[in-house]
Amino acid sequence: MQFGKKWKHYTLTAVLTLSLAAVSFTGCTHTASNDAAGGLPSSSAQAAPVEMGGNANEISAARNTPAVRVAKAVGPTVVGITNKAVARDWFNNPVETEGVGSGVIFRQDGYIVTNYHVVSGAKELIVSLADGRSLQGKLIGADELTDIAVVKVDANDLPTAVFGDSNDILVGEPAIAIGNPLGLEFRGSVTVGVVSALNRTLELSDRRVKLIQTDAAINPGNSGGALVNADGLIIGINSAKLAASGVEGMGFAIPINTVQTIVDELMDKGYVARPYLGVSVFDPETAARYGYQLNIDKGVYIFRVTLGGAADKAGLQRGDIILKINGTEVNTVTDVRNAVADHKVGDTVQLTYDRNGSEQTVNVTLEEMPQDSN
Repeated sequence: MQFGKKWKHYTLTAVLTLSLAAVSFTGCTHTASNDAAGGLPSSSAQAAPVEMGGNANEISAARNTPAVRVAKAVGPTVVGITNKAVARDWFNNPVETEGVGSGVIFRQDGYIVTNYHVVSGAKELIVSLADGRSLQGKLIGADELTDIAVVKVDANDLPTAVFGDSNDILVGEPAIAIGNPLGLEFRGSVTVGVVSALNRTLELSDRRVKLIQTDAAINPGNSGGALVNADGLIIGINSAKLAASGVEGMGFAIPINTVQTIVDELMDKGYVARPYLGVSVFDPETAARYGYQLNIDKGVYIFRVTLGGAADKAGLQRGDIILKINGTEVNTVTDVRNAVADHKVGDTVQLTYDRNGSEQTVNVTLEEMPQDSN
């Protein structure tokens, strides 16, 4: 990590490591009007001076920037989340660890969205509100694949953030990050930048994730915090950054539309239902990781079929080579996972496969992935 071990709060924050050869990724319901977004002024009233911090002193229109208004309106909805977990030392003795991330209140009755890696392995969760209260947090649900989790505290009438539309944001528009960099000592820090890019695709553990790129400073402890536009609407949940010598201003946030979909499922089921093909596959690269040599020019090799699963019901066998899904070539494990992930449980996909040199086609109805399945 970039920072010294004396900072106990860093343990939960995702950091990206960049080398000349590759980039590796490691561990950052409704749309309402601006008036609902914590009382942000409308565009016609933005030049009017406002009272700050309850003081009678007024500030000029020049100082009353979008960042000032966003900090005032959205800042109280951002919380600190302390994860108290138990790890093992070199002698296998239990050692209590503690890390701090951020979260965003999205319902007045205490529901908070954050990152999965902020709450992962928690023995106890402590939520620190902007008003100074510290409350016990309960994990409602978490999804490792999207790095999203929902936490609940026993409180009412809390300030709430308003979700925007991440499909409607523009490259170059202001982006304001609010969170707790380096822990609660720096709680509620506000950093300002722009939306640097949209749909940045990063690959992690044989899956691709699409993120918002921003140059607003995102540091350890910001994970789970808010990325906000100039209207005070949440456009993303901060998740990670690129950290390497000579690399600056590359932070990433999970688009809020993705977050909303995951949050809805976590609130409803406690988990995310995903489509499941019911096969384990190798491409030449992944086979080599396990010490196998796979000599195929295209497609992916099926080395295991789940008994009674979707592929088994469709007649697929170990040794078959999947060539296409719905007419699109798949040549890597990632290709297969992304092709399946583009569908819903119950959808039917067409698989083209090679069996002993003969190309065949079969329809497979996707089933729900078992919760104990990776």
